[in-house]
Amino acid sequence: MSRAFLRDDAEGEMPRRNYHLPERTDVGYDRACARALLEAARVNETQLAERATGYYWGESLLKPFVEELRVEAEQQGDDRLEQLARRFLA
Repeated sequence: MSRAFLRDDAEGEMPRRNYHLPERTDVGYDRACARALLEAARVNETQLAERATGYYWGESLLKPFVEELRVEAEQQGDDRLEQLARRFLA
């Protein structure tokens, strides 16, 4: 069995990174999920973030938060995050 196959199985068990999400009842949970999805997309781990957050890429509930993050990224000159936010919003 190849190592790649084993790694995929391991990823199916739990995310490889800690997304530092607050409790679901926290008022900042959705914004934190939006950031987690964008940051995960930056390193090609969208599926893991979707599992961790409970939201899928493009989730309409998160779009206002993603727009805020897009504006922040634009102001900070983070072209990659801005690009990912635009893709999320499309």
